[in-house]
Amino acid sequence: MLEQRYRWKNKHLREHVSVLDGRIAPTMLLKNARYLNQAIKKWVHANIWILGDRIVYIGEKLPDKLDGCEIVDCNGLTLVPGYIEPHAHPFQLYNPLSFARYAAQFGTTTLINDNMVLALQLEKKKAFSFLKEMRNIPSTMYWWCRFDAQTEIQNEETTFSHGNIKSWLEHDAVLQGGELTGWPKLLDGDDLMLHWMQEAKRMRKQIEGHFPGASEKTLAKLMLLGADCDHEAISGQEIMNRLMQGYTVSLRYSSIRPDLPQLLDEMHELGIDHYESFIFTTDGSSSSFSDQGIIDQMIRIALEKGVPVIDAYNMGTINVAKYYNIQHLHGNIATGRVANINFLENESNPTPVSVLAKGKWIRKDGENTSFEDNMPWEEYGFEPLEMNWELTSHDMQFSMPFGIKMESAVITKPYSLAIDISGDELSREHDECFFMLIDRKGKWRVNTVIKGFANELDGLASSYSNTGDIILIGKSKKDMMNAFNHMKEIGGGIVISEQGRIVTEIPLTLKGIMSNKRVEDLIEEERTLLAYLRERGYRFADPIYTLLFFSSTHLPYIRVTQRGMYDVMNKTVLFPTMMR
Repeated sequence: MLEQRYRWKNKHLREHVSVLDGRIAPTMLLKNARYLNQAIKKWVHANIWILGDRIVYIGEKLPDKLDGCEIVDCNGLTLVPGYIEPHAHPFQLYNPLSFARYAAQFGTTTLINDNMVLALQLEKKKAFSFLKEMRNIPSTMYWWCRFDAQTEIQNEETTFSHGNIKSWLEHDAVLQGGELTGWPKLLDGDDLMLHWMQEAKRMRKQIEGHFPGASEKTLAKLMLLGADCDHEAISGQEIMNRLMQGYTVSLRYSSIRPDLPQLLDEMHELGIDHYESFIFTTDGSSSSFSDQGIIDQMIRIALEKGVPVIDAYNMGTINVAKYYNIQHLHGNIATGRVANINFLENESNPTPVSVLAKGKWIRKDGENTSFEDNMPWEEYGFEPLEMNWELTSHDMQFSMPFGIKMESAVITKPYSLAIDISGDELSREHDECFFMLIDRKGKWRVNTVIKGFANELDGLASSYSNTGDIILIGKSKKDMMNAFNHMKEIGGGIVISEQGRIVTEIPLTLKGIMSNKRVEDLIEEERTLLAYLRERGYRFADPIYTLLFFSSTHLPYIRVTQRGMYDVMNKTVLFPTMMR
């Protein structure tokens, strides 16, 4: 889109009206369309006129002028609005552009995205230039404004300064504050975070919660302080608790919490059959989890669980648009809205055969069309990872009295070491590995042991982590160093070394955090990595999230952070980082 204050300039609005006056022709005419009209919650037949990226008329009439107009006969098809993902984390190895492209093929044409990587890894000026560039793609991209780093980082007061937060909140592409992973600080009296929430509310922007396990009383307090929605309910009763306190509830179906079928069953058992306060999210699932679709897959599950058809579609469209106050642009097929339209074989199959995004074909008659990738990544600071320092044998000294034990893919607890960790290799008779978090600039490191990740893994290196720092895991110090050195050579990524040989890798050439490959290719690379790790003893659902969340202090109980080994429950550093 053009750089401008409003979505359409005055001259564009006059052109839109001119189509109805018969002075100019629409660019596209959808004839005989059976579409979902959410104003009356019915399926309606009409002709739909589109000029560029906007629907300019819906009704029985046909245009007076058809010069150069593409005419599409919609007989036999059912049209619904483009789906909206309200809680995207578009940096899960894939990048925002590749994920937008992939999601659009399944009919999800609007994404409301986490800004964490942009806030942590880019200067504000480059981050905002990137947001501007993303306006030009066929999908519609909106963003969050994070209030904290979701971990203990050095210089947090600079990265999340009042000036930075204010600039993000004021950006017209930002629709919400949060997610509030730092809500315990809020309840403990953090008035600066509360001020930012107040500012978001003043700007008519929403506040997204992140309240796993929150009690009824805690939910009520957070609602009083400004929270609007939460996606962390994992039971019907937790859904009910949120509804009773006035929350919009985002139902989740993700790679680490594929809860939707159970949630719908338990909701219905509790008699919840009113759906206006519900929306869907895949919550930043890994690529391989998304091979069956995005929001379309969630609508399909809802239909299978007995949700009325129109309500199921509304949870992926108009409910989201109303929640974010963007229903004048998105979430419904009506005059004046952006031309994001999914063409279905019938309403029982929400995966579209054709997709329009901003009036352009993204998918047509079952075939994906062009979605150009001309993104100048390095111009925005997403160059390959460069590290001008060496990992040495001195760094590979492990003497910590306790380690971290994996309770799930993302939960880690402390445990006392009972093995000898002084040698260069650990036995394969147990599931303990060396673990190191090391600054990507080479200034500090944290050395410990991890239990439960694998029992036959020689060496893994990953530049993919919550903060972009480097994770090393393995039984063999030699292979850990070999994996690290190869990861450096390829500009970042996830690399595994076995007996001195690189056996699998996922290159992440965008800042060491994201791939510039298509999601379809990443799916295969992820599956190869997961299969290898399973052979080596990894027993959880999602190793990508495991790597991401080692440092994430919004989860219990002990995390490995830039400040050292951190006790989340007591908010204390147990062992600080060691300077190199």
